[in-house]
Amino acid sequence: MQKMANFKLPSNFILNKILDDVKHNIHPKIITRFPPEPNGYLHIGHAKSIHLNFELAKEFSGDCNLRFDDTNPTKEDTKFVESIKEDIKWLGYNWSGNVKFTSNYFNKFYECAQELVKKNLAYVCFLTAEEVRLSRGTLKKPGVNSPYRNTSIEKNLILLEKMRNAEFKENECTLRAKIDMSSSFMCMRDPTLYRIRFHKHHQTGNKWCIYPMYDFAHCISDAIESVSHSICTLEFQDNRRLYDWILSNLDEFNKDNRPRQYEFSRLNLEFTLMSKRKLETLVNNKLVSGWDDPRMPTISGMRRRGYTPNSIKIFSERVGISKVDTFTDFKILEDCLRSDLNECAKRSMAVIDPIKVIIENYSPNSIESISAPAHPQNPDLGLRNIYFSKEIYIERDDFQEVAPNKKYKKLAIGKEVRLRNSYVIKAHSFDTDFDGNITVVYASYDPKTLGRNPNDGRKINGVIHYVESTRAQRTEFRIFNKLFITENPGKHDNFIDLINKKSCEVFYGFVEESMLQSKKYEAYQFERIGYFCRDDDNDGRLVFNKSVSLKEGF
Repeated sequence: MQKMANFKLPSNFILNKILDDVKHNIHPKIITRFPPEPNGYLHIGHAKSIHLNFELAKEFSGDCNLRFDDTNPTKEDTKFVESIKEDIKWLGYNWSGNVKFTSNYFNKFYECAQELVKKNLAYVCFLTAEEVRLSRGTLKKPGVNSPYRNTSIEKNLILLEKMRNAEFKENECTLRAKIDMSSSFMCMRDPTLYRIRFHKHHQTGNKWCIYPMYDFAHCISDAIESVSHSICTLEFQDNRRLYDWILSNLDEFNKDNRPRQYEFSRLNLEFTLMSKRKLETLVNNKLVSGWDDPRMPTISGMRRRGYTPNSIKIFSERVGISKVDTFTDFKILEDCLRSDLNECAKRSMAVIDPIKVIIENYSPNSIESISAPAHPQNPDLGLRNIYFSKEIYIERDDFQEVAPNKKYKKLAIGKEVRLRNSYVIKAHSFDTDFDGNITVVYASYDPKTLGRNPNDGRKINGVIHYVESTRAQRTEFRIFNKLFITENPGKHDNFIDLINKKSCEVFYGFVEESMLQSKKYEAYQFERIGYFCRDDDNDGRLVFNKSVSLKEGF
């Protein structure tokens, strides 16, 4: 009997079904699978499915297979195969055994097609795609039988062989299942099982010119791999009937413990597209820099944005598994990242829109090294060195000539603030350029306030951050906003026109010298600004992408 698990996953109807199957010993082993089509990069919706399938298998000491659904050679590419494998590993999962391809089973699919023909359950049809569409009827009107539906078994076997041997033109004919043209489910009205495609396949080359449809190949692949629970999204709910029909009519797979399909609602995320086809449109039209653009919902884009595997797992569990189609607030995803980075991201200081401050009473040739915690709540992360000298940079927004009110906690003429992890300073005057923009602020510092309050009891209400000028590293900061200006861009045909023109804003400022040792995609909290990760350009320039703000503000 299958070993019962000590559950970590939140309860859901799929987990409960597996529990019941385990209780009744339906399957010798719990086996799930993740079956992506290698025609694009994975996105956050796929990450939710990956998390579900791999975690369910783990809970029951079972297996989760990675199987590429490569039945359409016109759109597939090995570069997508490699990117998908990389994404799954980055998320922290290892598939069972070798990577599998649906194309591994092409010979078996063909044998199954022959079996259905021999049982008079499939036939070769010469109707065009448009004629098939018209003959299927509507939800209120039954379909009409194909004139080729009653072709003899013997002739259909010959025609099927001719299809395989490339004796027909592309799209000249198809193999269709013979089910019920009056079924209330459109997918059961003699669906197509095979079609002709004269395209080189990335795994099988030119060996085949007929390729199985997803619905035909998927269920048989599951059966070959002894998958116990085939989990997919709700758009395949009606197709479950075809899934079961195919397996129940193939002698080898018509068993009590054959795979069963279960559906859950797909992830819909506000201000985001969840269609690979539409995401590909953005890439092909160069509206984004590529599949891994940090504004994209792809896993590779989120990795560049600074998302962590753990934050995506937290998000997947927080949104849960159900059969209800809803739109998820983007703030939930950001909050999952924020809560994860708050625990693990080291602290540093950066100035995005800098103005120079000259400390007039500090020695002109001195640079002082100051120790500061790498994480204030996690002493195990150790200390970092920051610097202080006569010239520093602060944020332009952290200075005003006149404090607007008594609650103002930033720098102003005659007002004192504390520099983060450093001294108290007071501004005295400033310079401007011809346009009136402030260029330099002149200030003094209190040398007795390093790590302590003023001796005379003065109360310092404000704290601002800074970067020492001589060791500051010139940096490009990319600030990302939502990619679309509407919550559901996917429902609009003109979704390209709905792109937010301010979805990426670039600033040039400074970071601490220690950031030269930061690693690509490593997360940091730039104090008082937000969470960022390093993402160098090819020329070696320091680039930091903003991952998420310190507080909810989407």
